[in-house]
Amino acid sequence: MVEVSTSILSIKEGEESEAFLKLEAAKTDYFHIDVMDGKFVEKNTYQKMLENASYIKRVSNLPLDVHLMVKDVKAAVNDFLAVEPNIITFHLEACKNKEEVYEMINYIKENNSRVGISVKPNTEIEEIYEFLPYIHMCLVMTVEPGKGGQTLLTDMLDKIATLKKYIEEQKLETEIEADGGINLKTAPEVKKVGTDILVAGTAIVMANDFKVIIDELKS
Repeated sequence: MVEVSTSILSIKEGEESEAFLKLEAAKTDYFHIDVMDGKFVEKNTYQKMLENASYIKRVSNLPLDVHLMVKDVKAAVNDFLAVEPNIITFHLEACKNKEEVYEMINYIKENNSRVGISVKPNTEIEEIYEFLPYIHMCLVMTVEPGKGGQTLLTDMLDKIATLKKYIEEQKLETEIEADGGINLKTAPEVKKVGTDILVAGTAIVMANDFKVIIDELKS
């Protein structure tokens, strides 16, 4: 069974605390924290996500799945370590070279968090291969990162399938997370190609009953 990481990006202002409690009751596996700096992507959610993550940490025991869409990865890691995330994922494209990628992997691990690397739709999946033995998760963006409510790019299904095949051939334990345009219609295909964790935001938080959607996504 796949896990579900609920993106809190689309939750309406003023409804956050109620939504977080409802999501926990609905048994989401993770809270997905979309951190954007207005530089790596157009939108800026940095402060809001830091505040929301801090609040969730106080009221819930559910793990935080922090997705950094930022240029200055190390500064963001330092800021979000305070909320004791279960996993911090940074973008391969935010790093200047391989040395910086390895430095970030080690830095996050040294600070007692699991580590993930994310790739944008235009990044070839083979570029991530050498890092897979050292990370816990690869996050495949199934839309261009930066805003919620987009339509899933179907070419990304082949990318996930290729990644899954490589992970199995190399006998690695790296999980695959898919993020973008995931809803009840697209989830079956995304699961079929080997995804372990589905990130869904709009599909869950815009529904009348969070649990119905989360159960359906998992099943």
